[in-house]
This record gives sequence, C-alpha cells and structure tokens, in this order.
Amino acid sequence: MGHMDHAAFGWLTPVLSYVMACTGAALGLRCTVRALGATGRSRRNWLITAASAIGTGIWTMHFVAMLGFSVSGTEIRYDVPLTVLSLLVAMIVVCAGVFAVGYGRDRARALLLGGLTTGLGVASMHYLGMAAVRLHGDVTYDPMRVALSVVIAVVAATAALWAALNIKSPVAVTVASLVMGVAVSSMHYTGMFAVRVQVTPSGEVLPGATAMQFVFPLAVGLGSYLFLTSAFVALSPTAGEREASASAQRPVESAAH
Repeated sequence: MGHMDHAAFGWLTPVLSYVMACTGAALGLRCTVRALGATGRSRRNWLITAASAIGTGIWTMHFVAMLGFSVSGTEIRYDVPLTVLSLLVAMIVVCAGVFAVGYGRDRARALLLGGLTTGLGVASMHYLGMAAVRLHGDVTYDPMRVALSVVIAVVAATAALWAALNIKSPVAVTVASLVMGVAVSSMHYTGMFAVRVQVTPSGEVLPGATAMQFVFPLAVGLGSYLFLTSAFVALSPTAGEREASASAQRPVESAAH
C-alpha cells in the first residue's frame, strides 16, 4: 500500500483551499440574499451567479487541496475530460439547489430539497474528481467514511442555504462563510481519508495531465473569477440602496417641476 500525503506542501494547500471555499460560500450567500430581494430576470441572474460562485468555490477548494496530495511509489495525473466534467456537475447541481430555494414557495420543503440536491452534487463532484486521478495502482474506499463525507456534504449544503434565507447582514454572512469553509473542507478531507491506494510499480507513462499542467492553471483562473466577482458584488448597490437613492431623487424632481 502506498503512503499517502494529503499536505505535501505543508499547510499551504489546506489553508489556501479553505480560503477558496470561504470565498465561494461568501459570494454565493451574498448573491442569494440579493436574489431574494429581486424579481424577474434580476432574480434569475443573481441565482445563477450564486450557483456559479458556490460551485466554483467548492471545485477550486477540492483541486487546490489535491495539489498537496501525493502517493509514494507513483506519480499522479488527471484525466482532463473527467476533471472538467466534475466542475460542470458542481455548477449544474448547485444551480438546481439554489433555484429550488430561490423560487420555492414552501421554504422548509425548498430548503430540504435544495440542501439534499446541492449536498449530493458536492459529493458527486468530489468523487468524480477522484475518478479522474490516474496513478500506478488501484484506488479503493472505506464505505463508512464515504457515507460520512456525503452526510457532511448534505448537512453543509443545507446549512448554507438556510443561511442564505435567514442571514442578511454582511457580518453574519462572513461568519456563516467561515463555518461553511470548515464544513466543505471537512467533507473533502473525510472523503480523502476514505481513500486506500495499492501501488503497482510500473514504468509505463500515465495518461492525462499533471496537476501543474492542468489543475493549477484552471484553479488560478477560477480563483481569480471568484475574487473579481466578489469585488463586483461588493460594489453593486443592494435593492435597499437603490430604493433609498430613488426616494432621494423624487423630492429633487418634484422641486424642479
């Protein structure tokens, strides 16, 4: 059995992956809050942005953490199509969960459905991403730890959506995001501790791309998207601010007439 190291670069990858998870959660929560205060096309656009932020944050967290994953006796490569598919799955399923909450009339039912859908999507993304790993040997999983990681994903997703429905202030959203970062990271490392690798030494060249060739550039690109979108959301006025601005302009327009 190959010796696995989940933090080959020390604390760098766990801390950086946690930051990405928190950033995606914070942006997703803020966008969902904006969506619930909007109507029509604006609500839909905010929900899509929220889903892309949460999905991107979770995916980036996973693969930044995977940059620190190594197994003695074998190199590691990634199947590019499967890796990209895991990103699409994360975004699509999270989108379904967020829309269930954003448009659901029965809040409790929508929350349960959205949390279950999103949690299973997060878990699917994780294990699809793991299926993209190519190494010399066989990968197996501890079923109990896999089940625990799925439960953590569903609970974390449900908690995130509950926060989006009930938490409005920026400070509260920040605290909720930090908690969500812990939950998503816990899900990832619980899933990783379920992994067992039986190395089979071989001189054959592994198919796929190395982490630095593919995963790292993509993670940097998606991370940049998260931070730029965060800046846009922070600078764009809320519904309350727009209403206050419109109210302030009415007396000026009345006086002009």
